Amino acid sequence: MRKAVEIARKARVLGLNVLGSPNAFDMEVRVGAGAYVCGEETALLDSLEGKRGMVRAKPPLPAHKGLFGQPTVINNVISLASVPIIMDKGAAYYKDFGMGRSRGTIPIQIAGNIKYGGLFETAFGLTLGEIIDDIGGGTVTGRPVKAVQVGGPLGAYFPRGLFDTPFDYEAFAAKDGLIGHAGIVVFDDSADMLKQARFAMEFCAVESCGKCTPCRVGSTRGVETLDKLAAGIEPQKQVALVTDLCNTMKFGSLCALGGFTPYPVMSALTHFPEDFKPVPVAEAAE
Repeated sequence: MRKAVEIARKARVLGLNVLGSPNAFDMEVRVGAGAYVCGEETALLDSLEGKRGMVRAKPPLPAHKGLFGQPTVINNVISLASVPIIMDKGAAYYKDFGMGRSRGTIPIQIAGNIKYGGLFETAFGLTLGEIIDDIGGGTVTGRPVKAVQVGGPLGAYFPRGLFDTPFDYEAFAAKDGLIGHAGIVVFDDSADMLKQARFAMEFCAVESCGKCTPCRVGSTRGVETLDKLAAGIEPQKQVALVTDLCNTMKFGSLCALGGFTPYPVMSALTHFPEDFKPVPVAEAAE
C-alpha cells in the first residue's frame, strides 16, 4: 500500500497539485494495533489519535465531530474501490449490476471447508447455493455442507435450506443474516454448532473494548452459559438465558461487536437445535 502511494505521488496523482491542477489530495497509511473493535468507526478514530481503541457514544456523529474533533468522513475500502469505475463509466453503468437496493459488485472471500477457496468478485444477486456449490465446488472433504457463515466471525450461520437466498443486503437481513465484509466460511456435517456459538461469545469477550456492559459482561456470561449447556446442566434454562443475553447484547451494545455477536449464536441455535441438546451419558462414554 505504501509503495502504491509513492508511485501515485511520483505520477502526481497525489500531492499538492494533482495532475498539474490547483487541487491538493494526499494519502497516508496508518497501521492499527490489530484490535477487531477498531473496525468500528469511532474506535478507529481513537486509534488514529493514539489512544486505546474505544467506541465513542453517538451523537456526536463523526461527520460533525470526528478525528481530532474535526468533521470526518469515514469510508470502507470497498466503497472507495468502487469510485474509479463509477467516475469512468458513470453511475448508470455501475447500477446496472446487482439487484434491488444492492447495486454494483462485491468481492466475496470464500474460505473454510471449501474445494475452491479464494477471492471472487461478482454482482450482487447470485444465490448462496450458487456461490458455494458452483463457484466453490462444495466441501474439500466431500462431505455434505452443514453450515455457511457469511459476514465474518459475527455473521449468521445459514443451513442448506437457506441456500436459495440471493447474495443481497436486504435478502440476508430478511433471513436474520448479514453480508458484512462478504467473507464466507463453509463447514461440513462434522461441525459442532454449539462449539461455534461458544466461539462467537468467546471472540466477543476477548475483542471487547470493555466500554459497554452488554458486550463486556454479556459475552463472558454467554461463554459460561454455553459451557453449562454443553455439560447438560439445566439445558432449557441455559437456552432461555443465552437467548435473553443475546437480546440484551443486540439492542444494548454501543457498537456492532456486541450487537452482532447474537447473529452466529442465535442462528446456530435456531437452525441446528439438535447440536444444543445434551448428549446422553451412554453416547458420551462411547
